[in-house]
Amino acid sequence: MSHDPRAALQALVSAFEEHLAAASNRRGDDDPAVDGAYIAIADAFDAYEEALYDAYDEVTPLTVFAEEDDSDDDDSDEDDDEDDGDEELLEDNEMLDEDLVDEEDYEDLDDAGGARSSR
Repeated sequence: MSHDPRAALQALVSAFEEHLAAASNRRGDDDPAVDGAYIAIADAFDAYEEALYDAYDEVTPLTVFAEEDDSDDDDSDEDDDEDDGDEELLEDNEMLDEDLVDEEDYEDLDDAGGARSSR
């Protein structure tokens, strides 16, 4: 279903305006008006992007992310992931900074410093 990109853009701008109005009149954390306006923005954006692509083979640099289900989250996962991944992100030929330290260099400095301090 092809739409006029200009009309789809106007619908998107209207959805943003409605979201702003709903947010400024929020009646609590789970206000259904804000939630509905949030969904309306996502739907209007998808319609705009489709119309833009159909008319001009063009897209925007924006992405609508689906809201994740928070019911599966538990706090213990946060602690498990804190140190994970640092080494996994490195390329095969990269090393951590701590791997670049040669302890023998420190021993040489200790020996040289000890010789100077004994004079």
